[in-house]
Amino acid sequence: MPPSSSGTILPQTTATQRGAHASSTSETALALPRVIAHRGLSAHAPENTLAAVRAAHAAGCRWVELDVQQLGDGTPVIWHDAGVRRCSNGRGKLRHLDLAQAQQLDVGSWFSPAFRHERMATLDEMLALIVEYDMGLNLELKISYRHSPAALAEAVVPRLLAALPPSRLLVSSFDRDALHTARAIETDPHRLRLGLLYDKLPKNWRADAETLLTYSIHLEWRKLKPAGASAVRDAGLRLLCYTANDPAVFLPRWAWGVDAVISDDPACFTNALS
Repeated sequence: MPPSSSGTILPQTTATQRGAHASSTSETALALPRVIAHRGLSAHAPENTLAAVRAAHAAGCRWVELDVQQLGDGTPVIWHDAGVRRCSNGRGKLRHLDLAQAQQLDVGSWFSPAFRHERMATLDEMLALIVEYDMGLNLELKISYRHSPAALAEAVVPRLLAALPPSRLLVSSFDRDALHTARAIETDPHRLRLGLLYDKLPKNWRADAETLLTYSIHLEWRKLKPAGASAVRDAGLRLLCYTANDPAVFLPRWAWGVDAVISDDPACFTNALS
């Protein structure tokens, strides 16, 4: 499906006027950009940090994709891994930390000394920044060992609905329990769009999508096949691919019907698309 003149993908159906943020259909219709910044502008700043989102905004990105998990004390934080070693100066599991301990970590120096003062962001802090910048958010509910999918969704989804309009929010996950809880919290699919994350398209994806009233399917770009792309589009769903950084190699997939790509370096795609 080609982009509109503004470079956004417009929904196939118009949403009805629902939700606290929805006073018109233009407020509930999701305008998905062609390129979404993966974990913020993670090619140029430490992933999943406030700095990465600031960098994405400065680079002209309209949407970011981020990960959310819970600390041991239940605080939702923006973080990808089950542990903290890869992206901080600490060690151990996220579930063993409370907020005070987590925010003592340096989560920027691993990327560059220029980010040595960066601290782990809570979901609330990140939402405040995204609201300030008027950006869109694809938030992945990230479930690690011994973490409750339902508890994460219950802690996160009400915050999202209170902070962002439906037009700028997409919640995705590999975990079906997390998505089922999210859908139970907000049953209106125009008020809360859900995305099913897969490595590659499984046989039962249609059943998952129908049960969850799904908006989109998110697939690893190298494992997408033309037939799968066609099936997703024929089902009336949006198709997103992650995490691609070579627009020339990715190019044929646009013709297959991909709506958006999630990239560490969106500028390379933006330049290619223009």
